[in-house]
Amino acid sequence: MKNNNAKSVFCLFLTAFIWGTGFVTQTMGGNYMQPFTFVAIRYFLGGLVILPLALIIFFKDRKKKAENRLINIKQTLCGGVLCGIALCSASLFQQYGVMNTTVGKAGFITAMYIIITPIFGLFLGKKCSLAIWIGAAAAVFGMYLLCINEDFSLSFGDLLMLVCAALFSVHIMIIDRFSPQTDGVVLSCLQFFTAALLSGILSLIFDKPTFSQIGDGLFPLLYCGIMSSGVAYTLQIVGQRNFNPTIAAMIMSLESVISAVAGYFAFKIGFLTEDQSLSPTQIIGCAIIFCAVIFVQLRETNSKASKKALKNHKLN
Repeated sequence: MKNNNAKSVFCLFLTAFIWGTGFVTQTMGGNYMQPFTFVAIRYFLGGLVILPLALIIFFKDRKKKAENRLINIKQTLCGGVLCGIALCSASLFQQYGVMNTTVGKAGFITAMYIIITPIFGLFLGKKCSLAIWIGAAAAVFGMYLLCINEDFSLSFGDLLMLVCAALFSVHIMIIDRFSPQTDGVVLSCLQFFTAALLSGILSLIFDKPTFSQIGDGLFPLLYCGIMSSGVAYTLQIVGQRNFNPTIAAMIMSLESVISAVAGYFAFKIGFLTEDQSLSPTQIIGCAIIFCAVIFVQLRETNSKASKKALKNHKLN
């Protein structure tokens, strides 16, 4: 049991590390090609990585009797397309945003989707707990310390990242709607190819990509496509299997911290040309946002566990 827990912790930490350092390679990719092109190739590679696993799962499911099948083809296609549209939109805002702000700020602002998602749920009739409102208030204060300039305004890049966080919240809600009717790997594979197709069409219209651009930016493309999308997603599935979801979420939240550290060292080494260091006030803002995210995760997970236990008690 302890070995299994150690394996899960390692897989989830590696997932957070890959996602966190992925912000650095996204910034690097922006030096070689336009965002539409980068996002298109990134998700095409991500789709290719998990395609074999998705096909195995799909055909195994088809061999089952109709009443035992997990994958609803109509719902899977619909969910995959909608998830892909949301993922493509969020990733484009993220790619434009990370090119106009620091890597660390990008990571912490993106993490706010954990707080934004339940607030968006209000529009679907879902109640919002007091813990979420407390976390949201703390996150807003942290955002103020992290992003607001001397003239009390958000920078363009920070604003783009905030929109990105909101779009990732929409993406999560779509997944929540369609995931019970299908398999997560199959759904993810479809969303990757949908996002690649949409951004690819926009790339051909607006970016006019060249093979030399793609060749020069091959490393960030491969890292974001294969590692951040395909490998990290698979590690997340392995790590979360039979593991405490609260601890899993907390480990993966380290993505935001890792992005700040990775951005700083990437600048010092010379991978990035713009200074990625944060002021003491901005570091405090990052810490407040991180604590708000962890607080909401803990409270919401404990609340769900309590409700489940109460329901089981009543059934017994």
